[in-house]
Amino acid sequence: MSEQPGAGSVARAYAAAGVDLDVAEDAKARIGELVRGTRTPLSAGRVGAFGGMVRVPPGMRRPVLVMSTDGVGTKVLVALEAQRFDTVGEDLVNHSVNDILVHAARPIAFMDYIAGASLPAAMIAGVVEGIARGCRAHGMALAGGETAQMPGLYNPGTWDLAGTIVGVVEEDEALHGDRIRPGDLLLGYASTGLHTNGYTLARRIIFERAGLQIDGPLADTGLRVADALLAVHRSYCTAVQPVLKLVHGLAHITGGGIAGNLVRVLPAGAAAVVDTGSWELPPLFRFLQQAGTVSTDEMREVFNLGVGLIAVLPAHAVPPAVDAARAAGVATWVMGEIVAGDASVRFDRASISAR
Repeated sequence: MSEQPGAGSVARAYAAAGVDLDVAEDAKARIGELVRGTRTPLSAGRVGAFGGMVRVPPGMRRPVLVMSTDGVGTKVLVALEAQRFDTVGEDLVNHSVNDILVHAARPIAFMDYIAGASLPAAMIAGVVEGIARGCRAHGMALAGGETAQMPGLYNPGTWDLAGTIVGVVEEDEALHGDRIRPGDLLLGYASTGLHTNGYTLARRIIFERAGLQIDGPLADTGLRVADALLAVHRSYCTAVQPVLKLVHGLAHITGGGIAGNLVRVLPAGAAAVVDTGSWELPPLFRFLQQAGTVSTDEMREVFNLGVGLIAVLPAHAVPPAVDAARAAGVATWVMGEIVAGDASVRFDRASISAR
């Protein structure tokens, strides 16, 4: 009678098929420590359980949960090329925080999903280290997540990253954009670079058309390519929270650019006019446009152009909003206004009315 395979032989067969259980256990142990470091007074349940648990903050009158799921796109390929993985983890958290901040929600829990093939434990731990850092910065629990090794679906060494955030806001304090009126001003908040959008085009321009190397200098940005492309997606939470009650609407500038995202918060009867002369295009975006011979229209559709967030607010609220942003180290400027019209966004140099 032939000997039946034991656990060791099964594990070896699974590893031969592309899934190493020893690597998975090592990664799980490292992740467990990082997750424990993010627990907050709202955390409930056990680390490593099948589901993550978090309490709704006490004392709320009519709490509404605000949820969002997103990823960092092909920025993961830059991280892979540079062998630097923690920053994209932090990107994921900050991007998600901004997505619920536009509704005035406070983040309370986060979950991540890492999928790929033949991913080493150190790489997985590096990504989660960045995620945990982002969660701690926002007083938010990393409630759980999933790491999936899927050879056959992914080529060896390739991977993807996504996350889900849960926030909470009082129902009558949530922002929907319905308070926006003609006469409101647009306050732009500076981005830290590409954030997490436009990397497919940016990578093609930088690596294929310009022939630059990941560790080489990037034109007149004063940065190396890896540093410019892996600059962490800025969180605007600290800059905006102190003045949320004064704000009529917020737009997180991600895929689709300024027009594609600002229009999402405009009510009927309100159009946004963006003054293109109100800020200077940062060097990274100037390089991408020139080296890639990209039209201005396409630049506006693909990239944030140095604007990571736009607040729509009445004129009297601009000074305190600028002060709050300055205290958080974020540059701001008035970049346009709301006028009567169909919900739309147009670009017009020197368009802000005299006041």
